[in-house]
Amino acid sequence: MRVFVLALLPLVLFSGSAEVAEPPERTRTLETKDGIRFGLWSKKLARPAPTMVVFDPGTPERLGDPYYQRRYQILVDSGYLCVSVDFPCQGRDERPGEPKSLDCWRHRVEHGQVAFNADLNARTSKVLDHLIEQGYTDAGRIVVGGSSSGGFLALHYAAYDPRIRGGAVVAPVTDLAVLQEFQGMQKHPAVRALALTGQAGKLADRSIWVLMGDRDARVGTESAIQFARAVWRVSGERGSRTGVELHVVPEPGGHAHPPGSHEQAADWVLELNR
Repeated sequence: MRVFVLALLPLVLFSGSAEVAEPPERTRTLETKDGIRFGLWSKKLARPAPTMVVFDPGTPERLGDPYYQRRYQILVDSGYLCVSVDFPCQGRDERPGEPKSLDCWRHRVEHGQVAFNADLNARTSKVLDHLIEQGYTDAGRIVVGGSSSGGFLALHYAAYDPRIRGGAVVAPVTDLAVLQEFQGMQKHPAVRALALTGQAGKLADRSIWVLMGDRDARVGTESAIQFARAVWRVSGERGSRTGVELHVVPEPGGHAHPPGSHEQAADWVLELNR
């Protein structure tokens, strides 16, 4: 079983530079021809660039937040574009009368939206179509990233869009049934269908990097291991060299970003697309 248990690395803060200190206008909120809003960090380069699709809670404007810029600075400094769209139940995807955050996800499942992330997948795909057509994005070097609920959506999108080469996620949700917001729905057909183990067949053809704390009761360390095992089984049956690389590290904080996780994720992505 390919579980890597690593000693924690010290947290390395990004050093100050003209790039980091530059005003937030480096991030822009744009729209596709058919009106899909997206955030773009970094300018158009001389040639199509490798691209990270960021799946983290928020709206396209949040890509300019210093918190997110710190997380993805290494990639942008290395010539990547970062792009994001409205998260489910946020921004233009908010609907009157719905609850907020993950309670909204539950609400949508309870009201018959079995694949509540289907609209997000469709919007993201159209944004990538636009960026490729306009010469921003190298279609052969697209990756996804995210953490917690964003990691869940990132991995679902990687399974949905064959252009995604791989993804790096930290402390991802892998099974909605583990979340407190979905208590009492563990046997609901839609909740079971959305578990990432069901995407093992598609994700076995991608390169996926996962970092989990060893005591993450919020999203379930064991659920992440079960997900990885499901992908490993398919990868083994196909004789594939791709699949999931799972790192389980000591993290007494429970559901947290282990120190050094952003740097490790960025290094892995850069190596994948080298």
